[in-house]
Amino acid sequence: MTAPVTAPTEGVWTQVVGQPAVVAELRAAIADPTAMTHSWLFTGPPGSGRSVAARAFAAALQCPAGGDGTCHECRTVLAGTHADVHVVVPDGLSIGAEEARGLIRVAGRAPSGGRWQVVVVEDADRMTETAANAVLKMIEEPPPRTVFLLCAPSLHPDDVPVTIRSRCRVIGLRTPTVDAIAEVLVRRDGIDPALAAWSAGASGGHVGRARRLARDEDARLVRKAVLDVPLKLVSLAACLDAADDLVGSAQEETDVATDALDAAETEALKNSLGVGARGPGVVAASRGSAGQLKELERRQKSRATRIGRDSLDRALVDLAGLYRDALVVGAAPADTPQLNHPDRRADAEELARRIGAEGAVHRIDAILACRQALEQNVKPRIALEALTVALRLPA
Repeated sequence: MTAPVTAPTEGVWTQVVGQPAVVAELRAAIADPTAMTHSWLFTGPPGSGRSVAARAFAAALQCPAGGDGTCHECRTVLAGTHADVHVVVPDGLSIGAEEARGLIRVAGRAPSGGRWQVVVVEDADRMTETAANAVLKMIEEPPPRTVFLLCAPSLHPDDVPVTIRSRCRVIGLRTPTVDAIAEVLVRRDGIDPALAAWSAGASGGHVGRARRLARDEDARLVRKAVLDVPLKLVSLAACLDAADDLVGSAQEETDVATDALDAAETEALKNSLGVGARGPGVVAASRGSAGQLKELERRQKSRATRIGRDSLDRALVDLAGLYRDALVVGAAPADTPQLNHPDRRADAEELARRIGAEGAVHRIDAILACRQALEQNVKPRIALEALTVALRLPA
């Protein structure tokens, strides 16, 4: 009988911030084969580290020592180069049937060198119905050495179909504490402790956002511009200007993120298809290039739309957090719990004075409605103009 594998307290698990119960459960599954299963569902709020935990688990599954963080298996999994760990990261609006079928082909292979064939699907909630049905069939009858690690925001049927959820072992992550986020910024990224503490407090419990705020001055300026909005909405003109600024900022972020990437992808595809080349056989080889270029343009457009939506969604979450702070400080000014934006307490107090608890609740509802409208493909400018008018301060 093989002795159970034990993992050190550090190793790959240092990547998982503020989730001791999750780490303990995953380590127990690795140490005890009877606790292992073939399909896992990692859920938790944005920034809680769903995909980070899934990748760390994948590394520990391949590591002979259960995730020591130093061996070849751990290093290659965390670097994204391990032959038997495949990570699906949708850069568009959805994961379609064709991508799901490719994933299933990979999942059906035997491990080439590792202990498991591991498939990690980040943002599994973006699977289309056809894609989800294809993945479900594989989960129902998995190959003996294949493990699926799916990541989604919640267990709501809109995020994960009940048929898939019922066949997975669910790992629920929580929002990390401010102290836990600050500690990892200092330890892992070498951030100054004071800046790390501020970034952790301003991130809303989102580890990735905290890191970006700590390292990127532009990100801090964008956040400031968003949180300046509520107290500026004193007229209809101010509301329309604010909507224009929010949409413009999202478009600018999209352009920065996609321009160079789109050009490189298009050029690489043209070169592979021989577009523009001359010589015998080139015309035949490049036949069908127009269709492939059109498909690439479609994927790039989908990616740009997703980046723009994500940018606007971050702004909307920040705004909702400030109105939530106004609700909190208005209800308990002397004994206030942790604020979403502790550095903007004065703004929260001013909003509480001017709009009251009922006004704060109505505005949070309006922000949630705007987020839903954007997901339903309402034009961003129209959705944001309707929102800023709804957020307008009373005379």
